[in-house]
Amino acid sequence: MVNWTHLKTLVSENPLQSLQRRSPDFYELYAGKTDDYGFKLETWAKWEPVFRFFFEDYFKVEVRGIENIPEKGKAIIIGNHSGLIPIDAGMMSMVMCHSHRNPRRVRYLITDWFLTLPFLGDWMKETGQVRASLETAEKLLADGEIIGLYPEGVRGVGKSFRDRYRVLDFHPGFVKLAIASQTPIIPVATIGGDEIFPNLTNLTSIARIMRLPFFPVTPAFPWLPFPLWITPLPIRWFINIRKPIYLNYPPEKANDKKLVRDIAKDIQYEIQRDLNDLLEKRHTLFTGGSNG
Repeated sequence: MVNWTHLKTLVSENPLQSLQRRSPDFYELYAGKTDDYGFKLETWAKWEPVFRFFFEDYFKVEVRGIENIPEKGKAIIIGNHSGLIPIDAGMMSMVMCHSHRNPRRVRYLITDWFLTLPFLGDWMKETGQVRASLETAEKLLADGEIIGLYPEGVRGVGKSFRDRYRVLDFHPGFVKLAIASQTPIIPVATIGGDEIFPNLTNLTSIARIMRLPFFPVTPAFPWLPFPLWITPLPIRWFINIRKPIYLNYPPEKANDKKLVRDIAKDIQYEIQRDLNDLLEKRHTLFTGGSNG
């Protein structure tokens, strides 16, 4: 049975007071501070109950390896991308806000296309996301923040259902960044997202006309009225966080294209193996079943 407690706080409490009560360490870290990239704690607090509802009550996310994310200092989180819309980033943000010993935000780097969307672009900045650029990533890491990257890019969220959990080739830029900035990489494998909006096919011709990265056709979209076509299926999620990878190369090795490409490929295969293992051990698809 779905627990609606978190959503009730949207109307029963002041958002900032609610966040302070439920995640005091996270609140204290960012309260009263300005952010160069548009993060607003008020916006985060307003939407946090929604994402926490999906995290705890709807998807019932199980997380393994949370201790592998360092309590302090910079890190680069990378993983497989899925779900048509980036709900996977929201679930990792909930992991860091409520499950980690030292709660803090993850600054996900997003493509310019998202920032051009009315309302959504401003909302994504106010909840902590930043424009994907090398300069921005380097500055955030220099400030000791955690950044999040999906090296599959937009292609990852647009995968068809038949290609679910098949990791597409990683763009190696995250390895170059890690070597140049001397930052550990934390691989994350996530299952659940590829099934919440089963993508039957992509209509590429319509996507080109509308200047979209893809135009999905799901069992609900575009056939059913809003908001039914953005209502995800109650799929059980599992997130496996691996130990940090420290690339012990001098910064100048960031320009070694073969080295960077080979390391990216190795990490891609590592995440694919994790996904295969999680899928093999999964005993239930929907959240109403047993963990096994």
